[in-house]
Amino acid sequence: MSQGYVWPLYKGYDVFSCKPDGSDLKRLTETAGYDAEAVYSNDGTKILFTYVRDGDLELYSMNADGTNPTRLTHERGYDGGSFYSWDDKMICYRASHPTDSAEIADYQNLLNQGLIRPGKLELWVMNADGTGKRQVTSNGSANFCPFFHPDGKRLIFASNMNDPKKRNFDLYMIDIDGTGLERLTFNETFDGFPMWNKNATKLVFASNRNQAKPG
Repeated sequence: MSQGYVWPLYKGYDVFSCKPDGSDLKRLTETAGYDAEAVYSNDGTKILFTYVRDGDLELYSMNADGTNPTRLTHERGYDGGSFYSWDDKMICYRASHPTDSAEIADYQNLLNQGLIRPGKLELWVMNADGTGKRQVTSNGSANFCPFFHPDGKRLIFASNMNDPKKRNFDLYMIDIDGTGLERLTFNETFDGFPMWNKNATKLVFASNRNQAKPG
């Protein structure tokens, strides 16, 4: 039976590291369940990742060699897609925290099947040690792939907030206090996964524009 648009949470996923040329492959996690969405801190000493360990999808950090995994989030629901700020003092991430009984039941039912429904994802920021959590967006849409501007005061991200059908994603900027929302792209197809370079002179992102075959 169809359950709508859902993402799979593959239980066989673990976190690995290697050198840029693919050599020196090392396995950093070896647990049953979804260990994924990993990203390094900018100084290379830490790794952020989403982990199903305590019956929920939470954010953890660990040392770059895989030691000392530390849980950073404790709210019921999905926390993932995280990145460090350029000075490694803060973390941005996407989250879905169900509150009413029907949403909680749906979330738990899907999680038990290794699935998640990503229709409503809000952006959050917190300190690198997991303290000081603050919600940035609150629009009921699918906001994801946040990334810090080098000034540390803003996030760039993708969202479908301006599409009534919730199918098209464009890029936006927002201050980490939730103010100053600005739309950056006005493309009729998907724009997402944006990243600045270190001095914010260039921006790279993925897009379905100019595709050879629609869809």
